[in-house]
Amino acid sequence: MTLPDLLTELLDVVFVGINPSVYSAERGHYFARATNRFWPCISRSVLSRKARAALSVEKLGPEHDRVLLHYGIGFTDLVKRPTPKASDLAPSELAAGVKHLLKKIDRYRPRVACFHGVTGYRHLHRILVGETTAVALGLQDVRLGATRIFLVPNPSGANAHFTRDDQTRWYDELAKHLRLPADS
Repeated sequence: MTLPDLLTELLDVVFVGINPSVYSAERGHYFARATNRFWPCISRSVLSRKARAALSVEKLGPEHDRVLLHYGIGFTDLVKRPTPKASDLAPSELAAGVKHLLKKIDRYRPRVACFHGVTGYRHLHRILVGETTAVALGLQDVRLGATRIFLVPNPSGANAHFTRDDQTRWYDELAKHLRLPADS
């Protein structure tokens, strides 16, 4: 059991996680654990304003993951095998996941592939750039065809390096890149 890819052609953004948690896979929704900051932070962000208005909700939750496809937002993972912790993945799984992800990006051609956290992105970066240079959050210099790459902090509640306000600001930065108006 795993989470299905929530992808369609020409999305504005596809969020790329490392892999689903067992908890999320059992519930059938992305970022299902209440301590994960994804839903509270994206709900406060300009990035989801259009979807929230259309759905007449103030806060999005895991139950909205599929409907967000209609508003230009999709979801996938580098590795589809659910684990209790991302550190339970073998390096070979991550390497194979990059190959699968590249095929998905080539097929669906989103405007932006937004990686949640450096851990998952580092494997793709190594293949694209051929070195293990440091990566920074935000818009990356490399592309996947026409798809831009954006890196935000991992929204896991275990990521103590970033606050909810920090996470929301990064989603707002992504919205600026996508040129989504802040006051519409």
